[in-house]
Amino acid sequence: MMLINFGFVIVVLLALLVFVSIKILPEYERGVMFTLGRMTGVKGPGLFLVIPILQKMVKVDMRTVVMDVPPQDVISRDNVSVRVNAVVYFRVINADKAIVEVEHFYDAVSQLAQTTLRSVLGKHELDDMLAERDKLNIDIQAILDRHTDAWGIKVANVEIKQVDLDESMTRAIARQAEAERARRAKVINAEGEMQAAENLRGAAEQLAREPQALQLRYLQTLVDIAGENNSTIVFPLPMDLIEPLMDVARTVKDKDG
Repeated sequence: MMLINFGFVIVVLLALLVFVSIKILPEYERGVMFTLGRMTGVKGPGLFLVIPILQKMVKVDMRTVVMDVPPQDVISRDNVSVRVNAVVYFRVINADKAIVEVEHFYDAVSQLAQTTLRSVLGKHELDDMLAERDKLNIDIQAILDRHTDAWGIKVANVEIKQVDLDESMTRAIARQAEAERARRAKVINAEGEMQAAENLRGAAEQLAREPQALQLRYLQTLVDIAGENNSTIVFPLPMDLIEPLMDVARTVKDKDG
């Protein structure tokens, strides 16, 4: 009877040991295996066994991580103080390196992103921060990706979310933008006046070469004024306009005589 009970206990213990040893990981996780303290490979996804006491498994999430970079105080190259925050997209591509090569890889990427953000933006002027975010994003992403490659981490993207200025600097930028718009308006107006003057000069040269055209334009002006106003208009009539008519009258008179 004692042997039967002892055998039953052994079977139960073995079943419990097998149950505890069974591990199941989903598609997006990997298990870094350590046997007696030494890294012996990466397992998963799916079903596998981990020998209790002798082996230890560390789970690693392989999905893309969206990490917010806390707001950083940055002094630009033109000595303007701004507050910048960003977001970093990264994922683990080598689970063993992410566990063995660095302690707490998430915190390591976060600290590296903060220092890199301050370093890169501090080399640029405020106008570059506001107008060339795409270029700055690429520069920061390249630096982070290069440093995290040894940790088995791939930085896919970096986005600067917001650049905050103090109120006085915001007002100064608004005044600058207003002055720039006024300057452009004056330049456009001057260019329009120049084009109009050029067109008038060309028209005057054309009329000077064709006296009949000048007379026709004169008569057209009289028609336009008569159509717009109902009152009596006293309009000077140049002798150059009526001289051809007088010549015709003289010719007819001479023929009749």
